[in-house]
Amino acid sequence: MTRQNYLFTSESVSEGHPDKVCDRISDEIVDLVYREVKKVTPADAKRYKDVAVSDPWMVRVACETLATTNRVVIAGEVRVPHTLLKKDKDGNVLLDAANHPVINPSKFKSVARKAIRAIGYEQSGFHWKTARIEVLLHGQSPDIRQGVDSAADRQGEEGAGDQGIMFGYACRETPDLMPAPIYYSHKILELLSAARHEGKGDAGKLGPDAKSQVTVKYVDGKAAEATSIVLSTQHMDTSWDSKKVRKVVEPYIREALGDLKIAKDCDWYINPTGKFVVGGPDGDAGLTGRKIIVDTYGGAAPHGGGAFSGKDTTKVDRSAAYAARYLAKNVVAAKLADRCTIQLSYAIGVAQPLSVYVDLHGTGKVDEAKLEVALRKVMDLSPKGIRTKLDLNKPIYAKTSSYGHFGRKPGRDGSFSWEKTDLAKALKESLAA
Repeated sequence: MTRQNYLFTSESVSEGHPDKVCDRISDEIVDLVYREVKKVTPADAKRYKDVAVSDPWMVRVACETLATTNRVVIAGEVRVPHTLLKKDKDGNVLLDAANHPVINPSKFKSVARKAIRAIGYEQSGFHWKTARIEVLLHGQSPDIRQGVDSAADRQGEEGAGDQGIMFGYACRETPDLMPAPIYYSHKILELLSAARHEGKGDAGKLGPDAKSQVTVKYVDGKAAEATSIVLSTQHMDTSWDSKKVRKVVEPYIREALGDLKIAKDCDWYINPTGKFVVGGPDGDAGLTGRKIIVDTYGGAAPHGGGAFSGKDTTKVDRSAAYAARYLAKNVVAAKLADRCTIQLSYAIGVAQPLSVYVDLHGTGKVDEAKLEVALRKVMDLSPKGIRTKLDLNKPIYAKTSSYGHFGRKPGRDGSFSWEKTDLAKALKESLAA
């Protein structure tokens, strides 16, 4: 039987955390490629058909970023439109020794600088103007291309970009059907970030780099109160100490927690080490994909292991995790359960998932085996099916790079489409059939 009374903790990190700077740059590059492919004319598509992408369905990005003191390195494999390739004076795309088109680094560097500036880094150790940016992107492996473009199971479908397992989760603890500890940890940093960008009083003197952590006490299976709150935030005023930082941030923390009670004996740890002036990539190196638990459910649900940022959505690490969340959220929204975990598994080059597993944690109103069958009926879980249903071939990924990929509001631009609950009715009908 599931425990009803316990403490559970989740953490979040801000947009200026070194790893999140890297996630942002990697996702800006994914967005750049999707934007640029829209610029390709029919004449361009014909001229560059053998060396460049002219269809958003054929976009491929697997981009990793490293950031340290005034240095950014961008590496990985891509398939991009001709507008992002180097050309000779006659407009012919240049090829390297392996016959791959040569990437033009200029636009990639530009979006990286814009991302760093948007986050707010204008410090001597990491500045959007002066940081050295190196682009080491290259063409996609022909072996991977073969598996993805023509599924190995010969169903005529786009194959998965890699093998792996992906999880989705939803529960009734918060309005967005997310676990309470990660929900509130994100909320704290989102409010502080907004205040910093707006220059609100002393909050305008906070730096981009921050981490939060909330411990929630559960009573009878429900989030009852916060028993500990941890926040470490960079500050630009070198005279500030922990007491001053707490005075600045406490109102925002209390606002973020909203209806969640703060225990009378709650432990507060605000900048517990004292000063936090040197931060971001100058204080610690960052890498894409190192905050996967922050990106998902704060440890309240399993994670398959694959990161999201910097990947196009043929990579099931990303798209299938979105699909699993979409399905789990719709199961809970349809009142078929109070908690739902879904696992999907894939093999490289194979279109359909090898398995679909559902765990309703003893809260279900339907048979889990029947629900597994129904999920396959209401949604095509191949990479192409997921991209079609959730409309993922768009430049919508930079905004996913901080404060979680889940529990967000669907945008008019198509972002966070996996947070919609428009599948609930179809699920009910499929189970009733």
